[in-house]
Amino acid sequence: MDDKSVSLADAKAHLSELTERAARGESVVVTKHGRPVVRFVAIETPRQPIDCTRLRALTDSMPKTEEDAGRFIRRAREGERY
Repeated sequence: MDDKSVSLADAKAHLSELTERAARGESVVVTKHGRPVVRFVAIETPRQPIDCTRLRALTDSMPKTEEDAGRFIRRAREGERY
């Protein structure tokens, strides 16, 4: 991953943007007087396994619809338009 660097002053002015960039997987190095001092990176959170039995029970409990998805979307779009 290619680190991009920003000065400390720019980092202070754009902290929210740097946080968003790091969350998207970009690594950003903050420099002070031209020397790297901090690296912004996303925290890796462990993924939880999917419980297929619970997922199946959830989807089976959902009400069935008579209308197919294409017609539903068309009807929703037309309703918003007019």
